[in-house]
Amino acid sequence: MSCIPEPAKPEAKINLLAFDRKAMEGYFVEIGEKPFRAVQLLQWIHQRGVGDFALMTNISKLLRAYLAEHCEVRAPEIVFDQRSSDGTRKWLFQLDGLNRIETVFIPEEGRGTLCISSQVGCALECAFCSTARQGFNRNLGVDEIIGQVWAAQNALGEQGKITNIVLMGMGEPLLNFNNVVSATNLMMDDFAYCISKRRVTLSTSGIVPALDRLAEVTDISLAVSLHAPDDELRNRLVPINQKYPLKDLLAACVRYVGQDNRRKVTMEYVMLAGVNDSPAQARALARLLTGVPSKVNLIPFNPFPDAGYECSGSQAIAGFSAILQQAGIVTTTRKTRGDDIDAACGQLVGKVNDKSRRHLRVHTAAA
Repeated sequence: MSCIPEPAKPEAKINLLAFDRKAMEGYFVEIGEKPFRAVQLLQWIHQRGVGDFALMTNISKLLRAYLAEHCEVRAPEIVFDQRSSDGTRKWLFQLDGLNRIETVFIPEEGRGTLCISSQVGCALECAFCSTARQGFNRNLGVDEIIGQVWAAQNALGEQGKITNIVLMGMGEPLLNFNNVVSATNLMMDDFAYCISKRRVTLSTSGIVPALDRLAEVTDISLAVSLHAPDDELRNRLVPINQKYPLKDLLAACVRYVGQDNRRKVTMEYVMLAGVNDSPAQARALARLLTGVPSKVNLIPFNPFPDAGYECSGSQAIAGFSAILQQAGIVTTTRKTRGDDIDAACGQLVGKVNDKSRRHLRVHTAAA
């Protein structure tokens, strides 16, 4: 037997994309540096898009050398970059464990919206969502969530500025609470992305305890995947409703907004032909939202293979919208963007090493 010791494994580097300002300050204090170094690093990394410590010229050479030895700035790797005919851009990011996630940039006049993911796959099983068919693997780390923003902004360069961020990609953000909150802190930080809290939107299917907890730490914009005017239908479309029914969910929405009359929760409502799009259901939705500070965003269903649903016709959508507006509810209809590259709402799938084995159940049921 050889007595020669095995060589020591190299120390894993700390990814500074994982730190919001508070965590970054704590790191620098831990290594004997002043907390203000955190602001300098945040500006270099997030505002200037610099990941090479050697280029951070207002930091001492000694500290730069230390950071180069012990730290890194590493975003998920872009393995596919696709552009739609309407200007929408979709990136496929490679993660560990064969997992991949998708992120979408939607350019519009005077704004650019980045739709990011919070989980690899999704632990919920919303009936009309292609991401749900892929199953679930794990939560994304802060570095993987904010890394989508960092990589997208660097890829866009001067061709597009991110003004709005929506957590409406793969996953349920409130089931990855701490990492999502830290990432949104960076989005809004004056020394990072400096995006207004009104322009950072978290979309949830309705995890009521986490929604109440969210209200204690932030007041970013909130969107709720509603999709039905009653519990019976929502139980089928959004199964988490069986645990947190509409009465409890809407009460949590009222609590989240609080006493600020200017704030409204966006109720997302995907339009499914013959399922949730009748005039009677529009009137029921209007009654349901009475007393809830909200607005409604109608979303034409975007098809995917074996979806089992069809999009409501334009007349049905227009009629549904008119009934809500007549009831005094601000209502918009989302313009479908990026559907030619499967980048539209509900179409993001990435590649999920499914620990839930849901994809096998779906394929078995479809056979």
